[in-house]
Amino acid sequence: MRRTLLSLFIAFSVAGTAVAQEDVSKVNGSATVDAGQRAGDVHTVNGSVRVGDRAVVQKASTVNGSVEIGEGATATGVKTVNGAVTLNDKARVSGDVENVNGRVRLDEGADVGGHLHNVNGEIQLERAHVGGGIETTNADVTIGEGSKVEGGLLVKKPGWGLFGNHNDRVPKIVIGPHAVVQGTLTFERDVELYVSDSATVGKIEGATPKKFSGATP
Repeated sequence: MRRTLLSLFIAFSVAGTAVAQEDVSKVNGSATVDAGQRAGDVHTVNGSVRVGDRAVVQKASTVNGSVEIGEGATATGVKTVNGAVTLNDKARVSGDVENVNGRVRLDEGADVGGHLHNVNGEIQLERAHVGGGIETTNADVTIGEGSKVEGGLLVKKPGWGLFGNHNDRVPKIVIGPHAVVQGTLTFERDVELYVSDSATVGKIEGATPKKFSGATP
């Protein structure tokens, strides 16, 4: 009996090792996972990260470059400092999506289970879902038709930059037709807030919404 259990343990351990996924890591240049493949963390420093359609990875990250998650692909987290983030149709990130300088776009059916955060750059959702709220400082935000955000929306007051300057630009926030934002919409700075007459939103603090009909304000 003991020998049988030992054999099963060894077999399980070997099998577990066999399915362990290797990381994809670079310093300069793109880091890519082909369509339908599996990998661990996918990381580069100076270059883009591309996760192919229906691929499965852990964290996808770079410092200077964009991150693209292909159609139907999944990742546990996405992070970049200087670069855009794109989640194609039905892509899923179970954790957070973070960038500092760059656009964030979620295409139809894309899903972020955690928090979506950037500082500078546009945020755009097209029939997409964010489960942990959206936070930005200077970005224009479009929560497009049929999109859903849980956990609210926060537009933070800009701080003083490296050379003592702060950003006086007024962000434009659009909550589109049949979009839903659950939780509080908090604005710590001046914004232009447009809310469709068919959208559903939570409590609004710090801004006065302008209602609109049709596809766009």
